[in-house]
Formats: sequence, C-alpha cells, structure tokens
Amino acid sequence: MKVKKLTELAKTIRSKNAGTDKITFDIIFNEKESYELVKKSKDLTREKVGKLFNIEQERISDFVEFDPANAIKFTIYRTKPSGSPGESDLFGCQQYPPLLDLEVTMQD
Repeated sequence: MKVKKLTELAKTIRSKNAGTDKITFDIIFNEKESYELVKKSKDLTREKVGKLFNIEQERISDFVEFDPANAIKFTIYRTKPSGSPGESDLFGCQQYPPLLDLEVTMQD
C-alpha cells in the first residue's frame, strides 16, 4: 500500500477567519483524481479532523466535500472569540499545519 502526504496531492491547504467564533479550513486540489483519491481513502473525514486537531466533534461545525470545486472544507469553533485577550491567531491563518503531515493511503 502506497502513502502520500496531503501536501503532495493538494494545491492549497489553508485556514482563515470565519467570523468571530470560527476558523475555516480549505483543501483544494488541482485535479479531480487527487480529490477523489483523498475522499476514497477516508483519511480526511470529520472524525479524522477531530483526532488530528485534538478537538471534540462538537467543535466541528461543518465538514463538506465539495465536488464542483475539487475541495474539502471544514469549520471549527474557536475556544475564544477572535481578537479576545489570550486568543493567539486573530485571522485564523496559522491553524492548518496539522494537515501538512497528514498521510493519505493510496488504494490499489
């Protein structure tokens, strides 16, 4: 069984602010084949996101596989509102690194 990192398959992996209480993540693929491979592998699901980010499922407000854009998007609730004292990432743009080491199992 062959394994590839998500960074080898995706064109864009990013996180960004989604209002005062959410951060959204986008994984966008250049070609449909890579997108379908990741979907089929089940290595990036709502449950896997929870484990990867060490958060409870209740903190994941949305998880969408968006076929027309060859993209997977998920949104999580922040623990503190954006810009509040002690909140460390006002724009939510530094939250995606756990995705960079995600391994995707290539199905034979």
